[in-house]
Amino acid sequence: MECKVRWSGDGMSFVAETGSNHAIVMDGPPDAGGRNLAPRPMEMVLAGTGGCTAFDVVMILQKGRHDVTDCVVALKAERADTDPKVFTRIHFHYTVTGRNLKADVVERAVKLSKDKYCSASIMLAKTAELTHSVEIVDAA
Repeated sequence: MECKVRWSGDGMSFVAETGSNHAIVMDGPPDAGGRNLAPRPMEMVLAGTGGCTAFDVVMILQKGRHDVTDCVVALKAERADTDPKVFTRIHFHYTVTGRNLKADVVERAVKLSKDKYCSASIMLAKTAELTHSVEIVDAA
């Protein structure tokens, strides 16, 4: 996996070019010289982690032939007060929608993501306390 991050030359805006040929813009807050034009780098870490675990949960449920129609992961993170301002706590709230989804099946998918598949959250668990909650919505 590769990524190149280039400063725009203006303010605190950066463009990341990924190995899969996608571009992502990041920016800082005005009080740090940014213009608030894009997400902060640490927001990107949090978003990537949410995407990683959501991907896992949907894939696990689909492979089990469960009728999942939506998956939303809301993450709330706390950071250390001093540098390096690592994440210290992250709560993941999964809202999984589908037809006839069983709580134990969805919870198992979340657990598999948390314990085995989501490399981003497993990495962040080295510095942060991770908690999870699950809500199931019937799409019937």
